[in-house]
Amino acid sequence: MKEKIGNLFFQPYSNDKKNILVIGPVPGKKYSEMVFPILSPDPATNKEAHFLKYPIYVGGNRGRGQIYPDGSKSNNTVYNASITGKVSKIFRKEKGGYEITIDDISDGHKVVDILPAGPELIISEGELVKVDQPLTNNPNVGGFGQGDAEVVLQDPLRIQGLLLFFGSVILAQIFLVLKKKQFEKVQLAEMNF
Repeated sequence: MKEKIGNLFFQPYSNDKKNILVIGPVPGKKYSEMVFPILSPDPATNKEAHFLKYPIYVGGNRGRGQIYPDGSKSNNTVYNASITGKVSKIFRKEKGGYEITIDDISDGHKVVDILPAGPELIISEGELVKVDQPLTNNPNVGGFGQGDAEVVLQDPLRIQGLLLFFGSVILAQIFLVLKKKQFEKVQLAEMNF
């Protein structure tokens, strides 16, 4: 179970609504499905717990924001060309990221677009790009996902009683069929006399 859960962090939505859980933020590609444990209360020790259906609401925040609070882009967004022109040079930095030099077609001046580490380039040197054309892929596979389910807390004595009831019904049916066969045999014997 611990392997399936991983290092996910779960928290209740609020103090008065403990049945609503919030998970995340988590990477979108890794956590397309999530498994999490639910500890059921014991009505024998906890007087507030009863044998009922309990709704569970789960919300997961996949991915993370595309901009920082100061307005600068994070490495979790698409980077676009700042001008229309030809990509003359792509320089890969030591610590990751790229410096892309674009020659402006109209007047020939060069513009350097700086990309942080993380996004993958989808352009190559010598390629013509237009203004606002994506230079990187969109790594932001994410968003807010939610789901709901019901957890039924059952008393073991209820289940045992239900099984005992089903067993008695099956036995009663068997005895009724046997009694009917016996009655048919008696009627057949009376008709033969």
